[in-house]
Amino acid sequence: MTQFASDTGWGRLARLVADQVPVAEVDRVWCFPVMRQGPREFGTAVIARAEGEHAERRRIYTARYMLQVKGKERGRFEADVQEVGSGLLENLPALLDDAHRRTDDDEPPVEVEAAEWFTSVTDDATVG
Repeated sequence: MTQFASDTGWGRLARLVADQVPVAEVDRVWCFPVMRQGPREFGTAVIARAEGEHAERRRIYTARYMLQVKGKERGRFEADVQEVGSGLLENLPALLDDAHRRTDDDEPPVEVEAAEWFTSVTDDATVG
């Protein structure tokens, strides 16, 4: 089973993103390390979407989830997707560095191929 399979927190989050953002326009995804607190796991991803005809610009989204992995409410899933801004493709590394510094994580976010991250999405959209 892959970490992005449909029954994982990442897979469920990818389906939510696909409902709100055209998958074919997503060309970059970065995942922060999953955090586990008690019976819950939390995940955050940063998504870059090509901004129309402007190939040098990206619309930036954050996508977060909480998955109850133990206990009576096992399987409960909450998530949200928010557009947080836009910018030049060349500025994305600085944006990710800033986001990482605001977390307590030792590990920086890891870039994931968009096609791999959207593995759980069953529509026939072409991924950027």
